[in-house]
Amino acid sequence: MKQEGTAVSDYEREHNEIMRRFGAECAVLLKSDGSFPLDGPCGLALYGSGARLTVKGGTGSGEVNSRFSVTAEAGLEAAGFRITSKEWLDRYSEMWPKARKRFIRDLKISALKRGTLAILDSMGAVMPEPEYDFPLEASGDVAVYVLSRISGEGSDRKPIPGDILLTETEKRDILELNRKFRRFLLVLNVGGMIDLTPVTEVRNILLLSQLGVETGDILADLILGKSTPSGKLTTTWCAWEDHPAVGEFGDKYDTRYTEGIYVGYRYWDSIGKAPMFPFGFGLGYTRFELETGEITAEDGRIRIPVTVRNTGGFSGKEVIQLYISSPRGKLDKPYQALAAFEKTGDLKPGETETVTLECDLRDIASYDAERAAWILEPGNYVLRVGTSSRDTKAAAAVRLDGEAVVRQVKNCLGAPDFTDWKPETRMPDEPGALPVIPVSASAFRTEAAEYALPEETDPLIEALGDEELCLMNIGAYKRKGSQSVIGAAGQSVAGAAGETVNSLGAKGIPALVMADGPAGLRLSREYTRDENGVHGIGSDIPASMMELMPAPAAFFMNLTSGKGKAKGEILEQNCTAIPIGTALAQSWNLRFAEQCGDVVGDEMERFGVHLWLAPALNIHRDIRCGRDFEYYSEDPLISGKFAAAVTRGVQKHPGCGTTIKHYAANNQETNRYGSNSMVSERAMREIYLRGFEITVRESRPHALMTSYNLLNGVHTSERKELTDGILRGEFGFRGIVMTDWLVPAFNSGKKKYPVPDPAKIAAAGGDLIMPGGPADLKALLDGLQAGTVTRWQLEVNATRVYRLAKKLTGK
Repeated sequence: MKQEGTAVSDYEREHNEIMRRFGAECAVLLKSDGSFPLDGPCGLALYGSGARLTVKGGTGSGEVNSRFSVTAEAGLEAAGFRITSKEWLDRYSEMWPKARKRFIRDLKISALKRGTLAILDSMGAVMPEPEYDFPLEASGDVAVYVLSRISGEGSDRKPIPGDILLTETEKRDILELNRKFRRFLLVLNVGGMIDLTPVTEVRNILLLSQLGVETGDILADLILGKSTPSGKLTTTWCAWEDHPAVGEFGDKYDTRYTEGIYVGYRYWDSIGKAPMFPFGFGLGYTRFELETGEITAEDGRIRIPVTVRNTGGFSGKEVIQLYISSPRGKLDKPYQALAAFEKTGDLKPGETETVTLECDLRDIASYDAERAAWILEPGNYVLRVGTSSRDTKAAAAVRLDGEAVVRQVKNCLGAPDFTDWKPETRMPDEPGALPVIPVSASAFRTEAAEYALPEETDPLIEALGDEELCLMNIGAYKRKGSQSVIGAAGQSVAGAAGETVNSLGAKGIPALVMADGPAGLRLSREYTRDENGVHGIGSDIPASMMELMPAPAAFFMNLTSGKGKAKGEILEQNCTAIPIGTALAQSWNLRFAEQCGDVVGDEMERFGVHLWLAPALNIHRDIRCGRDFEYYSEDPLISGKFAAAVTRGVQKHPGCGTTIKHYAANNQETNRYGSNSMVSERAMREIYLRGFEITVRESRPHALMTSYNLLNGVHTSERKELTDGILRGEFGFRGIVMTDWLVPAFNSGKKKYPVPDPAKIAAAGGDLIMPGGPADLKALLDGLQAGTVTRWQLEVNATRVYRLAKKLTGK
């Protein structure tokens, strides 16, 4: 709903128009009987949890304080539909807040019984959808049921009714509407997979996802055919009972990634079992035919022209996907892996377009941990072209005449206490003769990683005293208040997440301002400014966290930050909520991803933000991860390509940069500060680090954020071999490395593993401990005295921060 305030500015209108125009490309049509789109507005019976409480994005750092967001109800009414189910919607609107109040009360009581606070123990907790029994009495020509789910930072999802599973109410109502109405559409306003097994008879299912401010308008456009769905899944959807049992998830301390490289479709395709909806799948309002042209492979560089013809009755776009099946030799391989993709433009009925799929065999090399090398084994590399991982046709085979070692590195990530799982069964290779394209192993040169990096120190930094030098290695912190440790530590921009040291300006050292939010900038919508700085109006803490705070604390924060306390002119920072990461990737449109980055970069310039704490590109390892909505895909190629596109869009703006995160193996929220991800060297490199490498090589992000978790027993932020070795040495990263926000309160209590040590982080090449605080300063000074970290290393780190600050601020 639109909020009162100043008139909508030109930049807001422009940015919202971009989201509306391209957001439909993120929507995935899962089932269709041809009933949609409609010819025009009509009487419409609207039901479901997301009809009026439409979710624009997830909670935690993903929350964006936009001026407004359009609900499904508002969008449909604005498009001319007459909603006939107002009585049902009113009943739901009355019931839901009461259920929410009970849920929060129970969380607080449960936390108190355990001797803790809900804000520490239950951040991001998902309220399961309630059960209720309201009659479905509305008439109309069409019925739409909008099913919503929300998740967020701090808690994982659960396979229970109202979360991953459907409630009895949802099953009953959806099936009744499907029987009652000839034209019925089930709309999924969700950030991750839900088990649709009980409602498979539904004829029309649209994965709308969570598309930011324009979600409701986009839905109306799709129903009326003003836009067409052209999204494809970037994560496999399956019945919960079929969810892979290989690999652990959610252990409080140690989680074993025993599935190795068999994540997502790599698992499903390799065991030959069909999921409910496969990776890369998505229908449209029209149909397409593909014709593959002459394939070339020069020096391992493959080019495949594919002509796409629209053979249906509506306009639409298609995504062409290339998968490669590598030969089995010494190393086991998944049945196939995505190697390239291209999306057509909008094709009218009968129109054609030729796209070219390109990839380099070097990029699908496998990691041989015994030799610490990336290798291509001899044999046939089968090229499969199609429109999903389960709808491809073998087009040719590239035959490599010998082994090629394409890169020599070194093992440095530690070894888990298990051997990676391998599938016992495998889908048969494509039968029949294929065109064979010979490639010589001699065409591949072995690259050697350069680990001896030139590390410079600036004379200005060398002249600093020890305390000043340590301050350069931590974030600027407020001397009073709590907001310096919960993602609202900015002092120059209201609601910003943090800053680098801002007390050394007299020495010519400028400060960098950082803002959170993978789905857009998260800043205070309203603020005032005086001689003491900026002051956000209303709490800068996300609403999902505020409601978990003890009542006295929440009352005090609201009392001291409300409009009634504001002095002077009230200013605004209206930011655009873009589609969540998963939805953006479902567009398979890198140009749109870059446009989203451009929107964010424009708003960074307007509001004085230098570093955006995004994009987030961790892998969808398990559908239960509470932050999967922020991340792009189960596939590292998709993850890396989209993070790179968003980064290019942001960094085309002078003085603006991205902070790619969370590096690495951050795949659960359960005990995220003390969880140990146990992963093999091969799986880390082929699955969990590959997207970061693609992003770094293709877009040169200015910053990177490490993850909270440990990797094989050591905090990622403390692993020099992960930061200086792989990131800087192998990937060529030249930006700054910061920690995620290390919150002392969340790290308290009895733990199996120690909390991260700021001195060890700095010694590992971590440039910034965020958000900064007196304990961090003391730890660095103590570590310097004890020899845990050298002054030279602190100078190297500080030099990187200083030079980036000079570059982005222009000072």
